[in-house]
Amino acid sequence: MFSLLSLNRQCCHANITRLIFRRPFSQTYAAQARDTKQSKIRVPSKKALAAKQKRRAASTALKQGKLEQLTLLDAISTLRAVEVASPKAMYELYVKTEMGSGVAVPKGRFKLPKEAKARAEEKILVFAEGRQAEEAKKAGAHIVGGIELIEGILNNRVRATTYRSATSLIRAITPRLGRFLGQQGLMPSERRGTVTDDIAGYIERIQGTSEWKADKTGNIHMPIGSMHFSIDEVVRNFRHFMTSVKKATGNIKDNRQKETKKPGSLSHSVDLVVISKVLLSSTKGPGIRITDY
Repeated sequence: MFSLLSLNRQCCHANITRLIFRRPFSQTYAAQARDTKQSKIRVPSKKALAAKQKRRAASTALKQGKLEQLTLLDAISTLRAVEVASPKAMYELYVKTEMGSGVAVPKGRFKLPKEAKARAEEKILVFAEGRQAEEAKKAGAHIVGGIELIEGILNNRVRATTYRSATSLIRAITPRLGRFLGQQGLMPSERRGTVTDDIAGYIERIQGTSEWKADKTGNIHMPIGSMHFSIDEVVRNFRHFMTSVKKATGNIKDNRQKETKKPGSLSHSVDLVVISKVLLSSTKGPGIRITDY
């Protein structure tokens, strides 16, 4: 009997406790703060409404099947309509390549007719000795030396963005630096033409240029202009960069390589890499497949 009375008292106490501490969600501190806060309603201007309508119209048009693939001029016009309220937006180029097994990742150098962004400062390291070392220094190389540079490179005390080598030193540096620089795509290579005895001429040719490089899956991303560029300027930048990509992927023959090739020498020709897709997009706009690249 005593146990039953004790059990009833405990149950009643638990029910009273639940009723005391139970409260609806509308009376929580977060809900009360939300209700008491005076919300300010922003009224968009006519210019903002017009820009929003243009963006919606352009986005709706892009979803239509007939606009999935456009010519370069039509794609530029569409993206300009989408970014009408963002004059600082950028045109972004995306190139998809299909690489076969054992094919090196495509990369090359370019200089746009009108720079889309400020170029990053380049630091050139050259493996050379004697007269070639002096010529490299005069041509503008930042770091010049022989096998004594290997330890500094492996320890990351010596760093550069571009590595070049004379033919007399490439066999000496390859055993220790081949895997280390190769993983970063920086190792000088006869196949790519970055091992040469005309180091001064090579440095002069690359002065003022930038390097592009595909990722491991063959994708290339590059800003090619700003929305305040004229249509002609964007077209010239697009064509110029695509020419560099086509040369690096073997879709256009490089006349300079053809002239320097000697009978009986090793072939330095570029393996053909298929360009499967070219898209042009903008900062906030969709990607548009280009048909006339």
